[in-house]
Amino acid sequence: MIDSSPSFFSRFWSSALRAKPLSNSSDVVRINSGEGLVRRLGPFDLILLGIGASIGAGIFVVTGTVARDAGPGVTISFILAGASCVLNALCYAELASRFPAVVGGAYLYTYTAFNELTAFLVFTQMMLDYHIGAASIARSLASYIINILELVPFFKNNIPNWIGHGGKEIFGFISINLLAPVLLVVLTLILCRGVGESSLVNTIMTITKIIIVVVVIIVGAFEVDDSNWSPFAPNGFKSVLTGATVAFFAYVGFDAVANSAEESKRPQRDLPIGIIGSLVVCVALYIGVSLVITGMIPYKFLGEDAPLAEAFKAKGLNFVSTLISIGAVAGLTTTLLVGLYVQSRLYLGLGRDGLLPAIFARVHPTRHTPIHSQIWVGFIACLLAGLLNVHLLSHVLSVGSLAGYSVVAACVITLRWKDNIGNQISSSMLVSVTHRQEGIICIVVIASCGFAAGIVFRYVVSALSFIFLIIPIAIALLATAALRFRQEQTKASGFSCPWVPIVPSLCIFVNIFLFAQLHYEAWMRFIVLSIVAVGVYAFYGQYHANPVTDRETVIYQKAPDEEAL
Repeated sequence: MIDSSPSFFSRFWSSALRAKPLSNSSDVVRINSGEGLVRRLGPFDLILLGIGASIGAGIFVVTGTVARDAGPGVTISFILAGASCVLNALCYAELASRFPAVVGGAYLYTYTAFNELTAFLVFTQMMLDYHIGAASIARSLASYIINILELVPFFKNNIPNWIGHGGKEIFGFISINLLAPVLLVVLTLILCRGVGESSLVNTIMTITKIIIVVVVIIVGAFEVDDSNWSPFAPNGFKSVLTGATVAFFAYVGFDAVANSAEESKRPQRDLPIGIIGSLVVCVALYIGVSLVITGMIPYKFLGEDAPLAEAFKAKGLNFVSTLISIGAVAGLTTTLLVGLYVQSRLYLGLGRDGLLPAIFARVHPTRHTPIHSQIWVGFIACLLAGLLNVHLLSHVLSVGSLAGYSVVAACVITLRWKDNIGNQISSSMLVSVTHRQEGIICIVVIASCGFAAGIVFRYVVSALSFIFLIIPIAIALLATAALRFRQEQTKASGFSCPWVPIVPSLCIFVNIFLFAQLHYEAWMRFIVLSIVAVGVYAFYGQYHANPVTDRETVIYQKAPDEEAL
């Protein structure tokens, strides 16, 4: 008898290439056992959520760090980085509007636009960023709190390092920190209690840090000497552009709003407002701080660890330095809170789809929070923050975010094709598949050109050699033109990203350009984690995933109508 059962590899590819059906399910939300998340977040809450995720202690540090190389041109660096993030935000806003009632963010968009395996890879890359980032922020927050306590004479020099600053390193990477896990437990409990409680904490802390940053900008403006702004770009435009690659990561976090889709009151309208609104506020704050810090003292004299605080101390404004410390604590608290929140919602999405165990999909019947996912996220963060010097891993961060942003931009293009293909009933399947393959090839070419341009920019030292940048840029422009003229585009319902596919193509090029600027160990992390993720998917995910959502425990409930709220 001939064995007709499919081989392991044929089953693997069949599962890996399947996608979530694109239907009218964007107005529904899945809930397990009759219980789901609660819609409590309005546009103001979502804007504060995005600001809370993006603005941390970095606003008091990164601005000065970049200014040491770019000079007063750091302002242009943050404008360029902000403009790039705005383009990414437009892509996120369209997809958040398309899927306004379901959690998952970049993972969900990829699952629908491409396939199951790519979606799982996006999840793993972004999740490692979130896990390491949460642990690193928790240790920084613990250190800031200890610094504030040591302002009291009784505590000064009497608090052991292993409590908040981190103990002596063992084997080069083990470093005990007691306070960081305690802070993580407190925030995890707040998140488990409900979105109302966590949103209240985020609102209070975010408003506090915004007020402090605005006060810092206003007070610093009276100490500005405009002669310090000349020359504006002392080390040339390349230093300004290099500074923009660093400044880009200071804005990362606005995508957190997309993961709150199931808890938004009017998701189709409010999610785009939250994503774009929070980013615009962050751009304004970073530009204001950049202008103040470079105008107060010459950029050459800015410190490395706390440049903004030291600038105010140099002017005799010690009380502002204290405000900055309080603002840093508030900023780190909200960033950590939102980070833990986003991670739990991503685990919830994968638990529902079967790519992770079903326990991650359970929602508490009265608290309406994914408690099991939240506890798991808190446990991992406590483990990393309490035992490891995660700051050593900081140079492998941002890989997941850049990869995720690039895939989201590609999803915008691909989902427009799907709409178009669905409307062209008379066209043959062969033609549709051919158009899709052409489009994916163009997207890959644009990404490859972005990486090539990044490598040239990073390693070429001769000014004349920069002419080689023209080649990958020209090829990317041709690929974008092919996307624009060979594929008929349709307008998305709800919020629509302008100038598709030009804007998404530019996002892909810039994101991969920045990817090329990362440490080579970050590239290795991307490759190794992708291999591990494929292994996990091959031996677990492909057998348990269910993109069609036809389980008995899944109930569909319409998102609230705009008029009903």
